[in-house]
Amino acid sequence: MILDLSFTFIIAFAMLFLMRKVARNIGLVDMPSGRKAHTGNIPLVGGVAICITIVHYIYSHPGMLTHDNLFMLCITSLTAIGVLDDKFDLSVKFRMAVQTGISIVMIYYADAQMLTLGNMFGYGEVTLSWLGPIITVLAVIGCINAFNMVDGIDGLLGGLSIVTFGSIAILLSFSGEQKLSYLCILLVVTMIPYIIMNLGLVGRERKVFMGDAGSMMIGFTAIWLLIGASQNSGSPMIRPVTALWLIAVPLMDMVAIMFRRLKQKKSPFKPDREHLHHICQRIGCSPLQTLLLICFIAAIFAGIGMLGEVYNISEYYMFYSFIVVFSVYLFALANYCKVINYIRRKLGLPKLIIY
Repeated sequence: MILDLSFTFIIAFAMLFLMRKVARNIGLVDMPSGRKAHTGNIPLVGGVAICITIVHYIYSHPGMLTHDNLFMLCITSLTAIGVLDDKFDLSVKFRMAVQTGISIVMIYYADAQMLTLGNMFGYGEVTLSWLGPIITVLAVIGCINAFNMVDGIDGLLGGLSIVTFGSIAILLSFSGEQKLSYLCILLVVTMIPYIIMNLGLVGRERKVFMGDAGSMMIGFTAIWLLIGASQNSGSPMIRPVTALWLIAVPLMDMVAIMFRRLKQKKSPFKPDREHLHHICQRIGCSPLQTLLLICFIAAIFAGIGMLGEVYNISEYYMFYSFIVVFSVYLFALANYCKVINYIRRKLGLPKLIIY
């Protein structure tokens, strides 16, 4: 296992170096702009390298997961569309149409869809019936865009992905689903070389970004695994409510930012600098401190979800607890200036002027 993971790690690293050269030759780079404060043109190849590594592994190890060929087709298609989006800035409507199409393919060819929410509200099991396919499409689109929107500072998407896939790996291992658990571990291993290069730990000149190709592929992979684990007939490996905790930070950040944009009568998909990572930096955190803080919060939430799953805490208790946490999160983000200065006042610190 160690040799296998080490070999995968090396392949992922090699693919990043190879794809960097390809990206520069075809102009697949992210250039600084008003909203992007990095220096130089950075190759957008993190997602492409991870996709190639994972597809290569699954193809060479058939039977690793059910409908493996369909899964590889889906993530390859999303990665390709993401590359086109990174290069040509495709319209939101076109991206939504592709994501919807991928969702429908997943539903009808892999038979992977939301059938039940479990006893989420405390009044018995909630069966979705004919609403299942609709909820599934919304869940897939939501998860893809949640991971896409959170990719705002170096290392953050990779770090949050490691938290999510690592948590899924642990829960699947406890459930005896070793093959899927190992796939999650592979995803974590392939993410590490990207984080190393994304943070510039092997030289700033070798820096790479994930790109929409990677964030869409990662979001889709997460929801594919979560639906497969929580919606299988008989005894699910993960309860539906647990999935909320495993992707809590990307999910809450997406909903909060889209709600704020709609309230301001803006497009929910219009980029801005009001995400959690932007706010953390605005109140004085360095990029590294922001990365560590958000990943720590995500790990706490995922840990709560795992504890609830392992100790079989009531689904409705876990759901209403999530709603309370989400409400606090929304309030804190909407009033972060007041919250930060209230805490500083209690600690005897001077008022912080936030621009």
